[in-house]
Amino acid sequence: MTDELITRLAADLKPLPRSAMQRLLLSAVALSGIIAAIAMIMWLGMRPDMDTATGTMMFWSKFAYTLSIAALGFCATLVLARPDGRTRWPWLAALALLGLLVIGAVFQLTRAGPGEMMPLIVGGTSLVCPWRIVVLSLPILFAAILVLRRLAPANPTLAGFAAGIMAGGTGAWVYSFACAENGMMFVALFYTLGIVLVGGLGALLGRFLLRW
Repeated sequence: MTDELITRLAADLKPLPRSAMQRLLLSAVALSGIIAAIAMIMWLGMRPDMDTATGTMMFWSKFAYTLSIAALGFCATLVLARPDGRTRWPWLAALALLGLLVIGAVFQLTRAGPGEMMPLIVGGTSLVCPWRIVVLSLPILFAAILVLRRLAPANPTLAGFAAGIMAGGTGAWVYSFACAENGMMFVALFYTLGIVLVGGLGALLGRFLLRW
């Protein structure tokens, strides 16, 4: 009787495309990212020197670093959303990326004058930068958690952390269009701090909301 019931239930199952999970998560991130961008424009506005900033290496360094961290978090989240999901390479790649940024920051500081070093390290927004990133990341994090609740992560805390890193990277990328800081060490310290804070929040939410 039990085998017959299982067979009948299985006969009604419709296979999903292999990319269904990727599309679902990507759609959630894109839609919530648009919400974060609108919130950034209404709250902080675009940096006033955007026309000239896009011609500088620092603008594109922030752009590439934050977007790359978001992409690595996305890859980790996809793997960890599965019951058998385990992965290390996104974390190693993120650490390598941070290492390259720190190397670039040290090179930038060696070329700076004595009065330019501290502004490149702490800037003028170090006290608010991480928290602004957290706030802008919240829509993305909540959207990612809602998607993960429809899946079956074997390690809810780690899956939530990955979703948080993805959300934090996306939120930091959105924030970079409002931030006028020009120090690579500033980005390595305070952008990364904001991203990790969102990762920690994602881990906490995942522990309680993604258990099954």
